[in-house]
Amino acid sequence: MTTRRPVASLWIGEKLQYLNQLCLLSHIRHGHPTTLYCTHQVSNVPEGVTVRPASEIMEIDMGVVGQTSASFLSNVFRYKMIQKTNAVWIDCDAFCYKPFPDEMDNIFAGHGFRGALNCGVVYIPQQGELMDRLLDYYENLPDAPGWFNKQQRKKLDKQDTSLPQSVRIYNAERTAFGPQAFTWFAQQTGDYEKALTPDVLYPVPFQLNDVFFDPHGRVEGHFTDATLSVHLYTNGTRPWWRRNVPLAGSYAARMCAEIGVDPAGALED
Repeated sequence: MTTRRPVASLWIGEKLQYLNQLCLLSHIRHGHPTTLYCTHQVSNVPEGVTVRPASEIMEIDMGVVGQTSASFLSNVFRYKMIQKTNAVWIDCDAFCYKPFPDEMDNIFAGHGFRGALNCGVVYIPQQGELMDRLLDYYENLPDAPGWFNKQQRKKLDKQDTSLPQSVRIYNAERTAFGPQAFTWFAQQTGDYEKALTPDVLYPVPFQLNDVFFDPHGRVEGHFTDATLSVHLYTNGTRPWWRRNVPLAGSYAARMCAEIGVDPAGALED
């Protein structure tokens, strides 16, 4: 098998769900060396995935995680990881459909029905204005993000001033450290024009994520010849699907059978 460019992700917690196992293994299947940076000892990382401590990239403040979400600080982590390792960032629910071309210098795409960019799968040059602006934003948080409207600013002003500024911004707008920040700074630097079309990385819109569990759903009907990755949106999946094995014939069940993942062994508690 051809060895391709490395990919990496972050996991905060002690156990992966079966869709996370599936997505990590899908990259290995296509020849991508796959690293999972962890804050805890994870009991069920699939064989073939390299496990490294998250602290090699940055310290994860679990207090901030507790006040926000498990994925919150990954929005900072991904750019620091790219800068240090030159790997492609993959969310743990991004399924590799085709390998990422070695020559592709900008891997990010529009998302869903709204036209904003997403950063669930992302690679940008290690050195450059977009990287610099993103890291400066996270490391020197403003009183309010530059794109906040009046309603968002009003909500931010109502936050307890004793909270960390990152938590205050998060409480005002949950995606202010993810897609909103990435979209804003890509627009400022001119990198927005380099975005791939949604079918490349997010062929199925978030609003339709139940289709992955529908035995009669035509998931592949969303794909094009350009599709490289398929986002499965575990954070938006209904709890029932995370606590039960996928129905036979559904995309989730078919991909688990194809790659060799036992969903019953990694259901959400």
